[in-house]
Amino acid sequence: MTGHETLSRAPHASPRRATKREWIGLAVLALPTLLLAMDMTVLHLAVPSLSAALEPSSSQLLWIVDIYGFMIAGFLIVMGNIGDWIGRRKLLLTGAAAFGFASVLAAFAPTTEMLIAARALLGIAGATLMPSTLSLIRNMFDDPAQRTTAVAVWMTSFMVGAIIGPLVGGVMLVWFWWGSVFLLAVPVMLLLLIAGPILLPEFRNEGKSRLDPPSVIMAIAAILLLVFALKEAAKYGSIWQIGAAVLAGLAIGTLFVRRQIRLEDPLLDLKLFRNSGFTASLASISLAVFTISGAMFLIYQYLQGVLGLSPLEAGLWLLPSSLAGPIVAFAVPALSQRIAPNRLIAAGLATGAVSLGVFALLGQVNGLAMVVGGMTLLSIGLTPVGILGTDLIISSAPAEQAGAASAISETGTELGMALGIALFGSLATAIYKFGFASGIGADIPASLTDRASETLGAAIAVAMEAEPGVGTAILLAARDAFTSGLQAAALVAAIVSAGTALMALRYLPKTIRAGAGNEPAVDSTCPVETAQGCI
Repeated sequence: MTGHETLSRAPHASPRRATKREWIGLAVLALPTLLLAMDMTVLHLAVPSLSAALEPSSSQLLWIVDIYGFMIAGFLIVMGNIGDWIGRRKLLLTGAAAFGFASVLAAFAPTTEMLIAARALLGIAGATLMPSTLSLIRNMFDDPAQRTTAVAVWMTSFMVGAIIGPLVGGVMLVWFWWGSVFLLAVPVMLLLLIAGPILLPEFRNEGKSRLDPPSVIMAIAAILLLVFALKEAAKYGSIWQIGAAVLAGLAIGTLFVRRQIRLEDPLLDLKLFRNSGFTASLASISLAVFTISGAMFLIYQYLQGVLGLSPLEAGLWLLPSSLAGPIVAFAVPALSQRIAPNRLIAAGLATGAVSLGVFALLGQVNGLAMVVGGMTLLSIGLTPVGILGTDLIISSAPAEQAGAASAISETGTELGMALGIALFGSLATAIYKFGFASGIGADIPASLTDRASETLGAAIAVAMEAEPGVGTAILLAARDAFTSGLQAAALVAAIVSAGTALMALRYLPKTIRAGAGNEPAVDSTCPVETAQGCI
């Protein structure tokens, strides 16, 4: 099936209702999102056996882990525009084929360099899948209530993928080699390639004739530099390297914005940001991800380093929060019919602020109960923020720019995640160092305290090597200092979340409007109808 749908519905026509075909198509669109979430988690499980087989250097191992996220973040805006240009279904299927091919390359990579290259290709292919699925949902579901339900299903597929990823990956690694975790993508992508042309209609922006190559290069370079700087800051890398990357990224980004203002057909239409609903929704989601990513980065360390849980035990204790998100997601469409989206999102952000405030009260005795309760409350609060915020973003943008709008949404999420880990991690580390220096006794050798003051993990390693009495003192001082750092970071995150709630209440629209410019629903006998007939 070929062809495309044009944008000709009357401005005041009632929003069309999705048919059975659209809902089955939504199930197809959920497949790549489920897989992408799984792919982000399974690699971490495979790192030990991968390291033993390929023997990468420490620098190469970091690139194996990070290059995937770098490429996704860098190519999202470009790929979203390509989807608007050539067709969103075509981009989705092309990306699916590339993702499957790169997964096979990664699974059987004989060298570290080949694995890094395969992971880079996986990231670029992943950048085609994310905006394609969301923009197709924008075009397939014109009715606001149905579209909210569709976005909830889309969001739930991410959550479920994140939950089952470690479980499926763990089973694979018990029975097969490290590369088997990458082969999970192959049958999913094959199913998408078979079902996609049958069940998914094609949409593209007839007014978009080409892409501007300089804009493409500048967009990729600016985002890659900024994401690299944020990830290096999270790892406490070289300050000069981080500063240079930030300055270069901002400089290129400024040139990019100036060029977009001059172009008749820009890669990034800055007029989208004049829509207060679009801008406020993007800010709400990005700041929500900013706070939750920083909190989770520290909470995982707290569970293992302070409370002494194993990785499996920590994961099991966080299972209630992981399950709470999908459960709440099913209730969001019904709630959105009774509560205005600005109020529902603001309530979710306020709930997130309360849960982050709970973390500011963490102590040695009640720490585990407060973490489980706080993370569950955080998941409950931020689930409607993600669903309704995403819905508002794609409904605020014109239908012909659905791909670009979806890509901007995903890019904001990626940047918010990296920034949250970097800033909250840096704040907690600074307080940890000060607290450790204040809490450690003067009788402990400086050679040990210097190492232990760097991170909680370093302190645990030093304590295990030291004499029992000395090791206990180092461990107690490190745990108290890290808890203080976590408390301070959580308090700042709670303030940010509360401020974002007030912004959402003030600036977000009170209704989610119907999409503008979509064709009537596609029936089973004629998937795409034009003036020339059925295609």
